Amino acid sequence: MGSKLYELGRYINVKGVLDYIEERRHEDGGYCFVSVLNDTNVNDTYYAVKIHDLLGMEVSEGEKTIDFLEKAIQPQTAVVAIAMALEGLAILGAKDVAMEHLDVVFTKYNPLENKFAVGLGGSEEFGTATPLEATYWVVKAFNAIGHRFSSDEKEAIRAFVMRFRNGNGFGVKQPTTTMTYQALFTLRALGYRPPKSPHFGSCELCPMGGFTEVPYSLPPYLEPTFYAVRALELQGERASCPTDHIRFIKALQNSNGGFRRSLELGISNFQNTYRALAVVDSMIKYL
Repeated sequence: MGSKLYELGRYINVKGVLDYIEERRHEDGGYCFVSVLNDTNVNDTYYAVKIHDLLGMEVSEGEKTIDFLEKAIQPQTAVVAIAMALEGLAILGAKDVAMEHLDVVFTKYNPLENKFAVGLGGSEEFGTATPLEATYWVVKAFNAIGHRFSSDEKEAIRAFVMRFRNGNGFGVKQPTTTMTYQALFTLRALGYRPPKSPHFGSCELCPMGGFTEVPYSLPPYLEPTFYAVRALELQGERASCPTDHIRFIKALQNSNGGFRRSLELGISNFQNTYRALAVVDSMIKYL
């Protein structure tokens, strides 16, 4: 734990991050990125768990957080949020609890019944979740809890993901960094080996730092930077200018300790704070 805090602390204010997260923990075991509100939610709670895990730290009163995440797995809950809750439970050592609720997932997401978009609800990136995003989150959650898809389910998911193939990447109208990563992660997690995509290299900005959502555009944002770094690692590649990317991330930290998504504007939130930590954690390996 101390080593990770020290390594990241050389580049960003990690104590500020910890204070930012802890000040937003509530008695029900959940978290809310707006500290004055009691409206705890799965998204913020999931990223609080991920931040603690990345830093090698235990979540304060983790049993309460386990209860909070389990109670959030309801038929009316959006499938992305359910997947987050399942993965969060796995990280907290409660895989058995997560496995008890798989039936809820299959009422909303069932590849053998062509259910890829039932009750999508909110999205991480786009306002309303895309079926590809939901697929990515469900596959990631099932990997975390140790549930394996059948061969027929895998093939149905693969065929569905390939509908989004667009040139050198994946997307709806054009390939995007987020959707290309989600597609590649999903395929590889299911045991397939898609060809490497050159998309991410076309979105890297050196010496400015950061990555963009589509090639040869400006400005860089945190979310495509996170997904591009993850994708390059998935493909056995690396970013070209890690020092520039660290400098970009450092500039995104707000005075409250959290991170925003762009240089120009933005309030802190938990998902951007986790992504910032994850990018720096990846980049310092190459220095």
